[in-house]
Amino acid sequence: MARVTFDWDQWNVQKNEIKHGVSALEAESAFYDPRYRLFQDAKHSTGREQRYVLYGRSVENRALMVGFTIRGARVRVITARPASRRERRLYGEKA
Repeated sequence: MARVTFDWDQWNVQKNEIKHGVSALEAESAFYDPRYRLFQDAKHSTGREQRYVLYGRSVENRALMVGFTIRGARVRVITARPASRRERRLYGEKA
């Protein structure tokens, strides 16, 4: 996989760590999971901004859900949290 450049809003970094226990580094690592699953997020997309959801395994060996958009050539992470049971099944693991 090509090198990915990330862009973070400082508030989202803190929110993900406090609310979901997922650091920026852990969230970014899910993009390098060779088995990641990627979906368009039609529910949260707008006419101005397309959003995506990625399910992948992190360096902490946890299945994560990462919501993001693309701004320029950078991945702008909006949210990252442990995947729910349903989302782990979408990722392909037995929940």
